[in-house]
Amino acid sequence: MYEIDIKTLTRAIHNNVTAALLEDIGDGDITGQLIPEDAFTEARIIIRERAILCGQQWTNEVFRQIDPSVIIEWLVEEGNWVEADTVLCRISGPARSLLSGERSALNFLQLLTGVATRAQGYSSLVTGTQVKLLDTRKTLPGLRLAQKYAVTCGGCHSHRTGLYDAFLIKENHIAACGGIARAIQTARQTGIEAPIEIEVEDLSELKQALEAGADIIMLDNFALDDLRTAVTWSSGSVVLEASGGVTEKNLADIASTGVDYISLGTLTKDIKAADLSMRLSL
Repeated sequence: MYEIDIKTLTRAIHNNVTAALLEDIGDGDITGQLIPEDAFTEARIIIRERAILCGQQWTNEVFRQIDPSVIIEWLVEEGNWVEADTVLCRISGPARSLLSGERSALNFLQLLTGVATRAQGYSSLVTGTQVKLLDTRKTLPGLRLAQKYAVTCGGCHSHRTGLYDAFLIKENHIAACGGIARAIQTARQTGIEAPIEIEVEDLSELKQALEAGADIIMLDNFALDDLRTAVTWSSGSVVLEASGGVTEKNLADIASTGVDYISLGTLTKDIKAADLSMRLSL
């Protein structure tokens, strides 16, 4: 489980928005030129469904990059539930600037609100247990930190960020290295100070991973009884992460086995964007 570094996140927000505006506006908003250059207006962003609000920093950065004179007043705090038809913020500034930034701002806000809401829904299913729900690397290209941030807004936690900050030795790595023990030993010999996690698919492989001294063991598609056995065998000597085949229906049962973490790709993929709109007050 990892904390998202604030400086890294701030840089990612800037880069996300820069890329989005280049994609959407390119070398100029030609429709925006129809509006008088000196026209000033106000707008509201409204949500049409109950959700966890997330993405304020990306919205702020959109309008900051387009026009620093734009003023945004948020009426709801990040990470809070909002009801349908709630006005999330008021925006004022040159009409051209507001309309040029509308789509990019809403794209970030609707995606990240959708992710945070999904994460909160899953988190609520394990209330009262000690398990922590983790995201995965199954994210939209270029928006990994954004989605991982949204996951934390919804009450879940961030797994490793990428291939560079932790070892995660999976089935193909094990095969290429010549076995579980060899893979773990090789990871230790690199001298890289990073957690060593290895994926196992049955109790026999679990025993090998325990004997080889892994820091974290991912239990891939284990049956509930085998998860309980894994917890008993490990006796708290290693962190256990359940993964694979996790749904809303079986999540609580998996959490009850005593594993430390449960990772879910669904927290960041197959996301339904929140229903949002921006309305100008002309």
